[in-house]
Amino acid sequence: MSELTHFNQQGRAKMVDVSDKKETLRIAVAKSSIIVNEAIHAQISEGTNKKGDVFAVAQVAAIMAAKNTSTIIPMCHPIPLTGVDVQFEWIINKTNDHYEIVIHAEARTKGLTGVEMEALTAASVAALTIYDMCKAAGKDMVIGATMLIKKTGGKNGDYKRHD
Repeated sequence: MSELTHFNQQGRAKMVDVSDKKETLRIAVAKSSIIVNEAIHAQISEGTNKKGDVFAVAQVAAIMAAKNTSTIIPMCHPIPLTGVDVQFEWIINKTNDHYEIVIHAEARTKGLTGVEMEALTAASVAALTIYDMCKAAGKDMVIGATMLIKKTGGKNGDYKRHD
């Protein structure tokens, strides 16, 4: 039977000791999305949202979220991130009135533990920020599935999602 790594001898939660792990370059890419209405698409595309540049604010929010992941996810280690990048892509089908923003967030570190949670948190917060900035133009937005796309580094090796 394998040892449960996140529990101490009393059966209570603990932060895993990573001091014996090897320092490696670790990269994680996560994805999320948000479906918006045509009016919101126009506001973002034309830069007319009353709260400002939606993608610029969402990008900064995502980077801040990645940097603060360990303060909101209890068992995450504080990680010295070496880079965070967030990109936005429109998927539009005007026939079906479908306006979707796909968010890709990449987090990097050279350290003892991975950055999957930082990338996932960044993607999630970007979507939440878009919702917050655009809710006056429609509360019918739908935040889509958030998932890890790939990760490299660490003792468990590389991972790439196959959908």
